Amino acid sequence: MDAYTDFMSDLATLDAAISRYVRPATFPLAIRMVTADEPIPARVRRPHRDLEVQVTICQAVGISRRYGWAVEVTPDDLSCPLVFVPFGFSAPVAFQAEGHACEGLYTETAEAGAISEQLVPRLEHGKYAGILMAPLDRAEFEPQVVCVYGNSAQVMRLVQASLFSRGGALNSLSTGRIDCSEIIIRTLLTQQPQYILPCSGDRIFGLTDDDEMIFAMPFDWSDEVIHGLETTHAAGIRYPVPKFMRFSPQYPPQYEKLREALVADSAAQNTSRHQKG
Repeated sequence: MDAYTDFMSDLATLDAAISRYVRPATFPLAIRMVTADEPIPARVRRPHRDLEVQVTICQAVGISRRYGWAVEVTPDDLSCPLVFVPFGFSAPVAFQAEGHACEGLYTETAEAGAISEQLVPRLEHGKYAGILMAPLDRAEFEPQVVCVYGNSAQVMRLVQASLFSRGGALNSLSTGRIDCSEIIIRTLLTQQPQYILPCSGDRIFGLTDDDEMIFAMPFDWSDEVIHGLETTHAAGIRYPVPKFMRFSPQYPPQYEKLREALVADSAAQNTSRHQKG
């Protein structure tokens, strides 16, 4: 089995496990940061070239996970000015570093904004030329990151699965903005899974629903997460979460009086039958 066939098989196995044990409403995604000299699969849509729009990264993620398309975004495809520096598509600029892009919007002052900007993970300037994404079962490239959108219970199952072999807890950090940098960059840099709170832009432009969260992990964690999903499911930790239903309900007083009337009526009918007999 060659390397291409090998990772394609791994993608199919991971997609099957997530589909069976997590059941997300949209496609789990394979994501890769690509360099300028990397070959790009033929069946990939570029927003600017093919759709005649410039988008946000979270919007491209939304297109890929909802439409099932393979999408590549490069600086030419992007309209969101917040992402160029973190993804290394532009050199750092003082206006952003000093917090002015946050001031009056996400933070009260530029000084507070600068603190928030320092927490945004960054890739090396000029290292990558674009971002490639596609549903797991349709990706024709080896991903670096796997991204799943789901409700809190579905994300919980992926967190549980990722901790099954190692134990402990996942560390997640959120500023409520630029969640694409958390999904892709922080996962790349830490090589650890995380759960992520969608940002305002993801909700506005990516059309992320209010009940959705994100789970992201390095692709190298696939076997461990599959094992965790399978084993915890077999142990009874499942999605949909099983509801405990073996109990006797309680009712309002009117219902109890009705019950008493039914019992009394039944007893009277039995007495009448015995007397006739």
